[in-house]
This record gives sequence, C-alpha cells and structure tokens, in this order.
Amino acid sequence: MLFWKRSLPVLITFVLGVTFALQYYVPHPASEALLSEVSVWNQIIAGFAAILGVASLLQVHYTKMRRKEAGWGYSVVLYLSMLMTLVIGLWSGGESEGSAFGWLYSYVLVALQSTMFSILGFFVASAAYRAFRARSLEATVLLVAAVFVMFGRVPLGEYLVYGVGQVSDWIMSVPNTAARRGIIIGISLGGIATSIKIIFGLERAYLGGGRD
Repeated sequence: MLFWKRSLPVLITFVLGVTFALQYYVPHPASEALLSEVSVWNQIIAGFAAILGVASLLQVHYTKMRRKEAGWGYSVVLYLSMLMTLVIGLWSGGESEGSAFGWLYSYVLVALQSTMFSILGFFVASAAYRAFRARSLEATVLLVAAVFVMFGRVPLGEYLVYGVGQVSDWIMSVPNTAARRGIIIGISLGGIATSIKIIFGLERAYLGGGRD
C-alpha cells in the first residue's frame, strides 16, 4: 500500500521529468509528437484539477458555515454567487454578447475586478510610503530614483525639471533592467533546483506528507 501512495508517484514523476527534460533538446518529429500528445493529457488533467479545486473550496467554506466561524457570512455569499453563476451560465448557453451570462461577466465580474485593483492601489501607495522613508542609504537611493521616475513619467514633470525624462528612461532601462534580470535569474535557478529535487524524490510535499 505504501508503494502505491509514495513510491509510485515518485517513480512517475522521475520518469516523466527526465523524459521531458531530454525531449526539449531532441529536435525529432517523434519528440514533437510526444510533446503534443502529453500537452493534450495535461489539459485533461488540469480540468480534473480545477474540479478538485472547486470541490475543496466548497468543502472548506461549508465547514466554516457549519461551525459559524469568523467570516462565515462571506462563505454564504461565495456559495450563492457560484450557484447563481452556474445556473445562469447553463441557462444562457455560455458567454455570448447580449446573454445573461455575458451581462454578469461584463457588469459584475469586471466591476469587482476594478474594485479590487482600486483597493490594491491604496495598499501599493501605503507600502511605497513605508519603503521610501529615507532611514538608510538604500532607502534614500530608492526614494531619489522613485522621485525621478515619477517626475519623468508625467508631462508636468518635464516642465518642472528639465531633462528628468531622460534620467527616468535611463533608470528604467539600465538599473531597473539589471535588477529585473537578476531577479529573473534567481527565480529561474530556484525553479530549476526545485524541479530537480522533485524529479529525484528529494522534495515530496506534493504527496501531502511533506518530506520523507
């Protein structure tokens, strides 16, 4: 029983991981056909994973409603919203212009997304205020660079400070690009290291029991 729950998933992960790591470097029609076939299966598995995710979400919120934990009213709203969306989607035959589901998407979901991004703007402004307080040399450099970029990105800034637009473009194209590339390289190396650990069975958190 332990083989089916632990060893078999690790074996499948190892075989598929090594196979498709090698497939990337094999320019052969059979290799491309294998990738296309597995991509279809990947979409099928993703569909079942979405169903599992929705079921898990409903179970978590049902537990909150049954126990009347803090914020259980939001769980009720979630249930009603999902049920209403499902019924309207099935009744209207999918998203199309002029349908009830299309109206729900355009005038409810889009409005909610706009509201979330508007609220996020206040959090960004608050975080920027805390980060830009010049309490150290690094924070001072960040503050000065942010001022130049903000002045250079608005038409009024060029009238107030001559040449600030060129300074802003240089900051965005040179130091900012260098920092972004460093972050991308770090993320890539971390992703590669994590993938190798998963392929060789050193990381087994996806099995639900953490590392063995």
